[in-house]
Amino acid sequence: MEDFIKKLIDMGSTYGGKLLLAIATAVFGLLIIKLIKKIVRKALSKSRFDERVRTIIVKVVTFILYLILIVGIIEILGVPMSSVVALIASAGLAVGLAFQGALANLAGGFMILVFKPFKIGDYVESTGAEGIVSDITIFYTKVKTLDNKLILVPNGDLMSSNVTNFTAEEKRRIDQNFKITNDIDQELVKKVLLEAASATEGVLADPEPFARLSAVDDDTYIFTVRAWCDTSNYWPVYFDLIENCSKALAENGIDDPEERIAVRIVSKEGSEDVQEAGNADD
Repeated sequence: MEDFIKKLIDMGSTYGGKLLLAIATAVFGLLIIKLIKKIVRKALSKSRFDERVRTIIVKVVTFILYLILIVGIIEILGVPMSSVVALIASAGLAVGLAFQGALANLAGGFMILVFKPFKIGDYVESTGAEGIVSDITIFYTKVKTLDNKLILVPNGDLMSSNVTNFTAEEKRRIDQNFKITNDIDQELVKKVLLEAASATEGVLADPEPFARLSAVDDDTYIFTVRAWCDTSNYWPVYFDLIENCSKALAENGIDDPEERIAVRIVSKEGSEDVQEAGNADD
């Protein structure tokens, strides 16, 4: 019994000081970590970062501080640091390999929230997904299509691919092509299309609408109409422009070549006479 008590005393004298120092370091370290977290949160509250970005930064800082504290306590207790470093490196490598895809999405989400290439409510297209951004999470971006389907796009893919943001600018241009038969006066067609485009509600006067012959295909003229509108009003103006231009062409007797049919009449003598009908239904 006396030998056992003596061993306890020897162990206490050998490790007691280190243990007390480790406990004191742990208590003091936790207080310091709490104070640093408070300072970081206060500093981030004055920044323009998204709330989710602030949360991530605070958690990363907290994790690093806890890791430093644990390593310090282990060193105080006399554990060889080479073993600790090797253990941490091995664990980090294993976690990195196991969660490679998740970490890529996490990094992508962080970059999206910081640099904001798009925001909630924007209409975007990327990696085969097109629609309105309904939410941006840490790992995925939620895109809602026009027919109300929900697509979850990994943030890692978004950051490594081209992203088209259709609503990033205040104005957008509408381009429409109209096929016209080549026996119509070009100046008349231009005038009709320009007047129809200018009269369309929502079309901006600056930049002014544009209508010109853009291509010739066999017996067909192709006219291009370009008109600018506010981005928020894009789709109503888009459809109104098509309707108004088509209606104006029809009212002025300007035909679409696809509406004409050729009727070939062969006489008894073998001569041919080709006539055109205005519409297949006539």
